[in-house]
Amino acid sequence: MTAQADPIAIVVHGGAGRIERASLTSDVDRRYHETLEQALRAGHEILKRNGSALDAVEAAIVVMEDAPVFNAGKGSVFTAEGKNELDSSIMNGEALQAGAVGGVTAVKNPIRAARAVMEKSKHVLFTNRGAEEFAADNGLELVKPEYFRTERRWKQFLNLREKEAANAKPQAATELNHPEDYFGTVGCVALDAKGNIVAGTSTGGMTGKRFGRIGDSPIIGAGTYADNRTAGISCTGHGEYFIRHAVAHDICARITYKKESLKDVARDVVQTVLKQAGGNGGIIGIDTKGNVVMEFNTSAMSRGFIDREGTIETAIFK
Repeated sequence: MTAQADPIAIVVHGGAGRIERASLTSDVDRRYHETLEQALRAGHEILKRNGSALDAVEAAIVVMEDAPVFNAGKGSVFTAEGKNELDSSIMNGEALQAGAVGGVTAVKNPIRAARAVMEKSKHVLFTNRGAEEFAADNGLELVKPEYFRTERRWKQFLNLREKEAANAKPQAATELNHPEDYFGTVGCVALDAKGNIVAGTSTGGMTGKRFGRIGDSPIIGAGTYADNRTAGISCTGHGEYFIRHAVAHDICARITYKKESLKDVARDVVQTVLKQAGGNGGIIGIDTKGNVVMEFNTSAMSRGFIDREGTIETAIFK
């Protein structure tokens, strides 16, 4: 298939982390690939009908939030208190509009709440009960907290507590001793035929996170950024490092100020800047010409794209 005059493209990720092929059952592997493809096609169908990148990103992420295989929406990991607390953000590169929610426990699809914040408020980020009240006021679907629970994630949480007890100290997934717990944040970037770029990210955070911890996913410029002049970026990994290095914005800024290609700057930020700092994870992105990047420094990042030629691909390992 040849590229169209006004290119469209979409890329998604389902999280990056240290995970070995042998630890993935064939059933889980299949569900990763199937859900990634379903998310891509949901977004791409909108783009093919001359729809907006904003609608495409929301549609793709909703698919992944509703799939318990990922650490976002249903199937999110548990906090140290045994709760599910979700974060999400979205950014429209057309006018640098953005919205985000953090620490929500009853919003079925946090990406929809993030979009509502962007479009229906003068603010960028709402957290906790305020975010949930805002979502309810704007007609978004709320669920009971137990909706997000899955036995797989609960067993991971219990395993973490057992290891904490054995070590006699708190131990969160940020210490990277629990690879599977660290695998799952979802994100999407899309370019529509009008040249608009949108990026979105959604997550349940890290297993065993404490004290209302919020990572990079709802932080504009850290975990999510989009600018029609440069690119759209969604990040996944050890959020504290992505916040400290403003990863998503830094990539776009280097394209602007240093005239670097998205491919080159993404590789340098992920493979050099983050690695030297001790940060693990990856990014997905699309530039103004529809070029797609999927860069990660971990053993795996579930990911997929439909590029400007219409080629579809999904993968987990390198």
